Amino acid sequence: MRPRLSWRIWLRIGLFFIAIVLLLVRLVPLHRVKAPAERPIRDLAATSPLNQPGDGVAPADAYEVYSGIYRSASPDPLAFAEGSITDIPQVDGSCLKPSTPQEQQMTDAFVAANRQSRRWEQKFSIGQGYRLLPRAEVGKAMGCLATHGRDADACKEYNGLRYVRFLGVPGFDQTHTHALVSVIKSCGGFCGNGGIFAVERSGDGWQRSPTTDFTRNCSWMY
Repeated sequence: MRPRLSWRIWLRIGLFFIAIVLLLVRLVPLHRVKAPAERPIRDLAATSPLNQPGDGVAPADAYEVYSGIYRSASPDPLAFAEGSITDIPQVDGSCLKPSTPQEQQMTDAFVAANRQSRRWEQKFSIGQGYRLLPRAEVGKAMGCLATHGRDADACKEYNGLRYVRFLGVPGFDQTHTHALVSVIKSCGGFCGNGGIFAVERSGDGWQRSPTTDFTRNCSWMY
């Protein structure tokens, strides 16, 4: 009959194997999978700052575009800020996703046209009429909207006004039949909505184009 190993021997054998395993763990470096480097987000507010101070006037062809957009009567009075302003919601640096040469043309033209703020003049052709608020008056109108006209005397000239609209300068394609426009509707404070969308020439006017991935993420609301 074979002699049976005592429990002490089995314990020593077990401890020996544990020591071997611990030694291997220390000697063999752990294989670490490196996380892929994150793609830097190109923030247009830093790389292509828009709405910089400027003293130029809006181009003549821009009035035709917005006159076409507002050809149908708006349910509320129209009041436009005199200074052009546009906003690009930051989605991977820009909400605009051009996928065709035409869309890229509009994007480049839009950014170039809005690098500096322009001054709108009383040149819109809108049937229901509109008000063009001088830069110095925009703040007053916004304050009245934010407080819902609490100061009745100071705000009486803005009775019925629901929004101040800030318009961006359109960016056209090479054929001048399609463009990008920007409209911000502010009702004072953290209240309002806006967006960038494509428009196209239709007959003798302009109308909004169907929404595609090009501008699908370019709408926002406070």
